[in-house]
Amino acid sequence: MVEYLRRLQMERPVLFWVVVLAGFYVAFQLLLFVAAVVLGPFSLPPWAPLVAVVAVLVIIARRQQR
Repeated sequence: MVEYLRRLQMERPVLFWVVVLAGFYVAFQLLLFVAAVVLGPFSLPPWAPLVAVVAVLVIIARRQQR
């Protein structure tokens, strides 16, 4: 799979970046869905899953910097 993506990046960079962006979008939507399912029973506002996902991503990014 990695070899295919590297070859795609070299041969068709626009298609590669479209696939990467689509993958990030789908992954983010999946994270939001999981967060909404987990936080749903707590009767929080609808924006709470978004804040939770962004907060977790920020924490992970800060730990990666260390």
